[in-house]
Amino acid sequence: MIDIPGQNMKNLYKAVLVFVVILSLYFAVKVLSEWRHYGNADQGFSSISLSGHGEVFAVPDIANVSFSIKKDAKTVKEAQDAVAEVEKAALDSLEENKVADKDIKTVSASFNPKYEYQQRLCPQTVTPDGVMAPAYYCGGGKQVLTGYEAYENISVKVRNVDDVGKIMQDLGAIGVSDLSGPNFAIDDEDALREEAKKMAIDDARAKAKILAKNLGVKLGDIVSFYDSGEYPSPMYYGRDAMMVSEKAMGAPAPAELPRGENMITSDVTITFEIR
Repeated sequence: MIDIPGQNMKNLYKAVLVFVVILSLYFAVKVLSEWRHYGNADQGFSSISLSGHGEVFAVPDIANVSFSIKKDAKTVKEAQDAVAEVEKAALDSLEENKVADKDIKTVSASFNPKYEYQQRLCPQTVTPDGVMAPAYYCGGGKQVLTGYEAYENISVKVRNVDDVGKIMQDLGAIGVSDLSGPNFAIDDEDALREEAKKMAIDDARAKAKILAKNLGVKLGDIVSFYDSGEYPSPMYYGRDAMMVSEKAMGAPAPAELPRGENMITSDVTITFEIR
């Protein structure tokens, strides 16, 4: 005689056991998948990021010089005419030194009133013993217009850098103010910037290959690329080469100022997918 209820219970136990096994396998696969993508859940893949650096050196081929012209006078027109006179002499000098018009630029020009604070002297008195008392100021001082200052600032790009010393000496002899420079630079840096960037990318790739080999993984596609920019390094010179004061305008300038080299750098960060 077959025990029907007992047979049904055995079938139920088997079904429950199969369900538990399937559920356990599902969660095991899920946990393993999450573990493999730990730290990259948003992207759904594993990755590594490496930075690269590139440097390119080049001799500067231009020099930037700037100067200003300041003149005081009783009227605006007189001040402006005085500035124009010095400006013409400066432009004639630059032309004689073969500086093209396109390389001369007026950066700013202005004129400003000049005031002086004046106080009223009180009437002097005589003391009882006949001595004149010292003069002193009474109240009621005020600002009084005394004249005008005209100002102009000019920048110059010198393409024949070997002549920059003579050019600055000639400008100083004319009587300009705040003559500064030379700031040596490279006129067209685009090709050098691209060269520095390529070096930085190659550097990052080489580092990524070494790291992937050590980790026992393979590099995949590039996930992201960040370029921090390319910057030419500044050139530093002593005060004598960077600024000519009004007291030193008559001092002889060196025939040729040292240019050295400019360094253009590039820094990149590349993120690679790993498999």
